[in-house]
Formats: sequence, structure tokens, C-alpha cells
Amino acid sequence: MLSLPTVSWCAYPLKSSAAAVSAVVPVNPLLPKAAMSRVSGGVLVLSRGTDFNSPAAKSADSSNVTTALVETESAADTVRRFYAGFNDRHLAALEDVISQNCTYEDLVFPHPFVGRKAILEFFKKFMDLTSRELQFVIDDISEKDESAVGVTWHLEWRGKAFPFSKVCSFYRCNVIDGHRQIIYGRDSVEPTMKPGDAALFAIGAITRLLENFPSLVDVL
Repeated sequence: MLSLPTVSWCAYPLKSSAAAVSAVVPVNPLLPKAAMSRVSGGVLVLSRGTDFNSPAAKSADSSNVTTALVETESAADTVRRFYAGFNDRHLAALEDVISQNCTYEDLVFPHPFVGRKAILEFFKKFMDLTSRELQFVIDDISEKDESAVGVTWHLEWRGKAFPFSKVCSFYRCNVIDGHRQIIYGRDSVEPTMKPGDAALFAIGAITRLLENFPSLVDVL
């Protein structure tokens, strides 16, 4: 019985029957150890500790599905592709990294955008209203987690920083149908008005009010 106790694997169907030889590449060792092997839509996904004599592996072989074992990109690389799609004004590239049921929160807006269709419609509006000269520039990005990514970024116009464009973003990613996609995103944008210490006084006043009138918390 052959098993893979130390590395993780992910199998994709080859698009061309001419490439009949499977290419075997170890996946990033940071991938979750608890990932399960499955067969979905003709795609066999093998994870750490997969038994090649298991029913899942055998069923894939018996259906004559040609598969290749390829490395799954990191969550950070998925997020980088997301920003590259914006900079290229390439909506199809964004569609590829956004899951069907993704939720995106831009805290400038009162309500989140739910579902790929609504999110892409919003992104298209952004692209239609802005010049390609306006570019997203990543300042820092977390690399270690394979499901959660934090990013700080800003906008630049022809290489110069755009005003009030510093943003902290968070993304959660999952592997769906063999490739990693964003399932949740949130942007916290630099405010155009910066009240400074006045914000601290306001927070202090509100908390004291809630201490004296606890029932007011229901209207927050």
C-alpha cells in the first residue's frame, strides 16, 4: 500500500490528452494537514496521507480520467493575482480568484457585496470610472497562513501616492474545485477626515452613556 505521509498533493485534470504523463510536484508544506481527498467533477484531489489504493483513487483510475499532480498556489499568491487583475483592468482574472459565494465588505459602503456577480459588477463600475493609471501597490502581505491573508496597500497615480488611499485588507481563501479562491474580503480605508483625539473623547462619551443606560446597546 502506497501512502504519502509527509507531503500534500492536489490533482487537476489535464486539458489536453497529448499531455498524458502526470507531473508530480509537492504542495507547499503549510497546507492544512486535515485536508481530505475527494473526487469531484472528474478531479481527484489527494491530500497528505492519501492512500493510492483507496476507493477514491481507484474510482478516478477506472474512469480513465487523466490527472496531473500540481502545486496549489499560496493564499498570498491568490491575493496578489487579485490585485494584478485590478491593475490590468482584467475582469476575467478577478472572476477566476473570487468564489461563487464570496462576501466582500468595503467599509466605505453601508452593506457588503454578496456573491461573485454582485462583486464583479461593483469592480466593473470601479474600472469604468477610474483610469488604468491608478494602480494598487502592495506595501506588505502576510505569507504564513494558507487560508487567511492580511494586506496593507495604497493607490498610486503615475508612480505618486494617491491621497487618502491607505488601506488595510483581510482575505479568507479556500481551495474550491482544485484551485484557491477568495471566499471573504474586507477593506478598511483611510478616512478623509481624521478627528484625532476627538475620536477618543467620542468613544469615551459613548461608553459612559452605555454604562449608565445599558438598554441603549440594543439601538447600536
